[in-house]
Amino acid sequence: MNASNFWNDQEKAKATIAEVKNLNALLKPFEDLVSQAENLQATIELADEAETDEFDDEIRSASDRAQKDFVSFEFRSMLGGPNDHCNAFVKIHAGAGGTEACDWAEMLMRMYLMWAESKGFKAEITDREDGGAAGIQEASLYIKGEYAYGYLRGESGVHRLVRISPYDAAARRQTSFASVDILPEVDDTIDIVLKDDDLKRDVFRSGGPGGQHQNKTESGVRYTHLPTGVAAESRSERSQHKNDANALALLKAKLIRMEEEKREAEYAKKYDEKGDVSFGNQIRSYVLQPYQLVKDARTGHEVGNPRAVLDGEIDGFIESYLRNKLSSATASKD
Repeated sequence: MNASNFWNDQEKAKATIAEVKNLNALLKPFEDLVSQAENLQATIELADEAETDEFDDEIRSASDRAQKDFVSFEFRSMLGGPNDHCNAFVKIHAGAGGTEACDWAEMLMRMYLMWAESKGFKAEITDREDGGAAGIQEASLYIKGEYAYGYLRGESGVHRLVRISPYDAAARRQTSFASVDILPEVDDTIDIVLKDDDLKRDVFRSGGPGGQHQNKTESGVRYTHLPTGVAAESRSERSQHKNDANALALLKAKLIRMEEEKREAEYAKKYDEKGDVSFGNQIRSYVLQPYQLVKDARTGHEVGNPRAVLDGEIDGFIESYLRNKLSSATASKD
């Protein structure tokens, strides 16, 4: 970066800066921890020489701060995937359960929006298809923030809800399902080439509440990658040009995710073929009746306060997934 010709190639320079930023996000906290450890050791040595308790409060405070920073660093170090630093697309689809499932899908959408807000991330609904009587049939979120994809990638899968139905006059217990897909936003540092011959482009009319203009024009765009069959569409914008760009970006994100899962040996036809969005395929269960519990089927992590989880407090599940994944990777290497 100090070379005189560094900026001669703008694209290469931007890629280098992005790489340095990602490295510093891990190295700077590590250097700070080393400095804290050295200062703490020096203070302990002074306390030993003085043979008094005047340094106790300072040592205790510094130790607590170092422990907190270490836990934060350890968590960040788990986000080491090639795309973990990227922003994220969140795709939510209602599954088995009719109106109940559509309502459940909207509850999940709210959960992720509240989680993003708690992190200080920018989040927006880029696409939404209402579910009829209530909730949503499907929705797409764009979450912009440092390591958004790395945090959220373990949320992909089927989510199961058990509760007393607010839509059932007999107040019977109902089970609903919704699926979540997490995709990385493809940035300029990720090289993915799509050949024109491999792409099929369709346009269509897209509607929905407030979408009168969209109903009259073919503003929606869908791209299909013919070699893989992976498809992506956008209909949230009135401009076909903007929908075209969004659909293409989402298609690239899906293909990146697919290749990532192949490399991790977790693919197994999961992407777009993860099985029915129904009983037996869930990664997490949210039980509101007859007891209160949210439990992850992959890690065993559980929380007895579903309301807090549905209000966006999902960091415990995120961390347990990352730790479990890290442990599995370490075990496989051993």
